[in-house]
Amino acid sequence: MPSDLKDLTVKGLWSNNPALVQLLGLCPLLAVSTNVANALGLGLATLFVLVVSNVSVSLVRNIVSNAIRLPVFVLIIASAVTCTELLMQAYSFELYQVLGIFLPLITTNCAILGRAEAFASKNPVVPAAYDGLMMGLGFALVLVALGSIRELLGTGVLFADMQLLFGTRAEAWRCIVFKDYEPFLLAVLPPGAFIFTGLLIALKNRLDQYFASKNVKPTASDAGSKRARVTGVIR
Repeated sequence: MPSDLKDLTVKGLWSNNPALVQLLGLCPLLAVSTNVANALGLGLATLFVLVVSNVSVSLVRNIVSNAIRLPVFVLIIASAVTCTELLMQAYSFELYQVLGIFLPLITTNCAILGRAEAFASKNPVVPAAYDGLMMGLGFALVLVALGSIRELLGTGVLFADMQLLFGTRAEAWRCIVFKDYEPFLLAVLPPGAFIFTGLLIALKNRLDQYFASKNVKPTASDAGSKRARVTGVIR
């Protein structure tokens, strides 16, 4: 993998993750992540919009003047969101109803407009598309992780309602992890979303500190002073 693509991968998935580092798109992140199905559906929709908008912005970056740059970017993002809504209405209508207002709100997601302005408008199509893919994938992974934690602790079950996204064949994916489980309602309520999001951010920061400490090279003072060897007779 070329170094620039590797850098985009690391930034999108970890060091500049939209949800854990930039703290963008938290409204749908907290509201929709009650289970894996909802989180994955919104994550895939956001990923699609990010890739399409980044590619489109990169294609018109040398045509659109700076005076109308931002309105054009918003129009491109809104068009991509509308296409996503129509596709979801056609193939996953029940999930579309569950996600509700949070699908059109993707248009106002600062992570998407931010990548269009900061990266796609300054780079060719391929890097812009890859940046959108990695940023969208990083956001989707956080959504799915949060949805998994909240669904498991809230209901004792994983992958319930996956048929909303993948059809009737996914009904068998439902996995009962804890039998006779007493539901932990805080996990599926809004306060639980804030708590578990904060724990994920804290975990990432702790891992960053751990990896940084492993990569610290000892300085001259840490290594200790070297003993000078003196030969001959000192008079």
